[in-house]
Amino acid sequence: MRRLYLQVYLMVVAILVVFTLLVAIAWNVIGPSRDEGQRFFQGVANVLARALPPPDAPPAEAQVALEQLGRDLDSSITLRAADGRLIANAGDELPAPEADDLASGRMHQAHKQMFAIRLPDGRTLVAYHPHERFGWVIAIAALAAAIALGAYPVTRRITRRLERLRGQVEALGSGDLAARVEVRGHDEIADLARSFNRAAERIEKLVAAQRSALASASHELRSPLARIRVAIELLGEEEGADLRARVARDIAELDDLIGELLLTSRLDALEPGQGPERLEPIDLLGLAAEEAARTGASADGEAVTVVGDRTLLRRLVRNLLENARRHGKGSPVELSVAKIGPGSARISVADRGPGVPESERERIFAPFYRPAGASDSKDGSFGLGLALVRQIARHHRGAARCRPRDGGGTIFEVDLGGVT
Repeated sequence: MRRLYLQVYLMVVAILVVFTLLVAIAWNVIGPSRDEGQRFFQGVANVLARALPPPDAPPAEAQVALEQLGRDLDSSITLRAADGRLIANAGDELPAPEADDLASGRMHQAHKQMFAIRLPDGRTLVAYHPHERFGWVIAIAALAAAIALGAYPVTRRITRRLERLRGQVEALGSGDLAARVEVRGHDEIADLARSFNRAAERIEKLVAAQRSALASASHELRSPLARIRVAIELLGEEEGADLRARVARDIAELDDLIGELLLTSRLDALEPGQGPERLEPIDLLGLAAEEAARTGASADGEAVTVVGDRTLLRRLVRNLLENARRHGKGSPVELSVAKIGPGSARISVADRGPGVPESERERIFAPFYRPAGASDSKDGSFGLGLALVRQIARHHRGAARCRPRDGGGTIFEVDLGGVT
C-alpha cells in the first residue's frame, strides 16, 4: 500500500478494534462483581423455578416445559436433579456443572461458554445459546465503522501536510529556489517543514554565491584579456620585446587565475567531510620550511607528520605566506607549526601589517572578496587565496581563522586533522 494516509488510517482502526476485542474478552472473563452476579443468577433461578414443574412432577411434564423454554430462548437446556441425575433435556445434552461453575453462573466446555444455575429446590439447569456471540460481532463491526468515520479526517489531515511538503520539495528540485513550506503546529511534521525551509534557504544562498562567484570570475578574466588585446594591437617593431613580455605576464596571470578556479571547483565537488583522494604521510614542518624559504619568511616549530594531500597542503601554506607578504606592508612574516592535541596540528602565519578589521575577519575567506579600496589584480591577487585555504583545511578535517596579533598585525591559524 503506497498511500501513507491509508496506512495510518487502517493502523488506527486495527488498533482500536483489537482494543475493543480485549475489552470484550475481559468483560466476559471478569464480568460484574461476584456479589452482583450471584444476585442476578439467584433472581433468574427464582423465575425458572416458578416456570418449571416442581421436583416431584413426572419427568414427561418437566420435558414438555423444558422444550417450550428451549424454543422460547432458542437454546439447548439440560435440567438435572440435585444428585446430577438427568431429568429432562431440550436440544444437545449439556454436561453437569461443577461447584465453581454454579458459584459463578458460567461454565466452559470445549471452548463453549454455558450458563449453569442452581434452582432453589436443588436442581441445576445448564443452558447454551449457539449464537450468543453474534451480538458482540455486530457491536464490534459497528464500533469499527464508527472509528473508521472518525479516524479518516484525522489521518488525512496529517498526511495532507506531508503531501504539501512533498510538493514543495519537488518544486525546489525543479529549480524554484524560493519554494517554502507553511509551518503549522509544533509537532514532528512542523519540525520537518522548518528543516526543509532552512535547507532551501541555504541552497538558495549557495546558488546565489555560486552565481556571484562566476560573475566575479568573468570580470577578473576580462581585465587581463582586454590588456592582451590592446597590447597585441599596439605591438610594433621597436617595442615588440617589451610588449611581448607584458603579454606573457598577463597570460601567466590568467593561467594562475584559471588554476585557482579549477582547484576551487574541484574542492567544491567533494562531499562535506570527504577528504582528498591522494593521501600520504607528510612532514608538515619540512613542507612549511620549504615554502617559507621561497618567500623569505621564517619558519619554526615542532616536527609533525600529517596524512593528507601534499599538493593541497603546499598550496595552503603558500597562499598563507603570499597573503602575509602582500598585506604585511614589508613586515617580517613568521610561520610556526605545532601539535595542539591528539591527531591535530596548527599552522600559524603572522605579520606586523596594519591588521584586518574585526568586521572583515570572516569575509576575507569568501571567494573574490577584497577589502575596500583594493584594485583589481594590481597586486597579483584574485581574492581566491584565503578561500582556498579554508576549503583545503576543511577537507583535511580542520578549520581556518583570522585573529589580531598582540602588539599589532594579523595571525592566520589553520588547524588540521590526520596527525599521526
